[in-house]
Amino acid sequence: MSDTSKVSKTDSAPEEQGTVAPADDPTAAPVAVVDPRLLVREEGFKGYVTEFKRKVKGGELGSLPVVIGLIIIWTIFQLKNDRFLSADNLSNISYYLSATGMLAIGLVFVLLLGEIDLSVGSVSGLASTIFAVFVVEHGMNDWLALVLTILTGIGIGALHGFFFARIGVPAFVVTLAGFLGWNGLMLWLLGSSGTINIPADTGPVHLFGQSSFFMDQAIVGAYLLAGLGVVLSLVGQFNEQRRRRAAGVPFRPTSEILVRVALLGVASFVAAAVLNNAAGVSNALVIFLACLVIVDFVLRRTTFGRKVFAVGGGIEAARRAGISVPMVRITVFAISGMFAAIGGMFFAGQTASATLTAGGGNTLMLAIAAAVIGGTSLFGGRGSVWSALLGMLVIQSIQTGLDLLNMNTSIQYMITGAVLLGAVVIDSVSRRSQKAAGRA
Repeated sequence: MSDTSKVSKTDSAPEEQGTVAPADDPTAAPVAVVDPRLLVREEGFKGYVTEFKRKVKGGELGSLPVVIGLIIIWTIFQLKNDRFLSADNLSNISYYLSATGMLAIGLVFVLLLGEIDLSVGSVSGLASTIFAVFVVEHGMNDWLALVLTILTGIGIGALHGFFFARIGVPAFVVTLAGFLGWNGLMLWLLGSSGTINIPADTGPVHLFGQSSFFMDQAIVGAYLLAGLGVVLSLVGQFNEQRRRRAAGVPFRPTSEILVRVALLGVASFVAAAVLNNAAGVSNALVIFLACLVIVDFVLRRTTFGRKVFAVGGGIEAARRAGISVPMVRITVFAISGMFAAIGGMFFAGQTASATLTAGGGNTLMLAIAAAVIGGTSLFGGRGSVWSALLGMLVIQSIQTGLDLLNMNTSIQYMITGAVLLGAVVIDSVSRRSQKAAGRA
């Protein structure tokens, strides 16, 4: 056995370090290279602090800015009005963020490509109208109407994606045309009355309504969801540890996993206890969180998710890697249309009707703002579906807090706009820092 192989076997473990020959002497014995993540963990708490500082300096901020911003917002409003952090108010925030949050989930996919979808507000309004026409005017089965409504949203999104990916029309123009066209179709379907009332006991409408709660047993449902979330997180992280260990790459130690899961458990059960002091966990929130978990898995654990990030990171590189860029684009816009349609059903559940205002007003802007404020980059290739939740928490907290203080809507718009600008500035500075650190 050669000396080189002896060094490789005795001085390095496959999951901890590799070997590399000095650049100035290719014939020299390889030098062990230790993964920096392992050095961090060997130093314990001090190592994690050092790694945190390195990431901040390198522009890898993650969700840190929005979490700090949310803490500041909650603190200010609580000092101004002690009802802000009450169980009832937090329950209202958790319910009303779900509808626009569904639109934001779809927009995260589009933003990861570095594109924009301006049609989601109109598509959501059209979806609620189509559902109302099917059920109220044609007597169709509630759930069949729901399926057809969601399929309509998927078809509309795929149509936008086709014009963008195959014909070459800019996404901004295609979706702007959709914004106008689908809004016009909604107005035509609603007719002169401008409203179609949907019976409150209609299946999907009741499901998404504010008075509908998980399992209809607030205490049992809330704690069951919290426990389920903790278990899924624990199983998922241990499964990832096992796979990375088997692949011979760095993995999180068991102690770190247990700390992470413990923190998640505390947050989950505290949230469950707070919501139980109100009316419990609404079905709308449960469905929204379930969609977040599913979509997060799709983006981080599937081939399609990796293709989305690849196309957003560099189109030419994605093509050279054998990825069908047009198909990814069409699929992403179809997903955006699907979540817009689901969001429209959430709006219908809030009012038990399809109206001219559904999906209108500032709905589109708030959905885009939520995704960006939550941490998804406008430049593509970077973001997380959880940004839809974080961003909507910020926006809905601002709206609810200002309502408690009897502030004018104009103030809400100005503050939300300022927060959005701050998020984009942070994103731009972060990207510049990453390039300077050689990590872009």
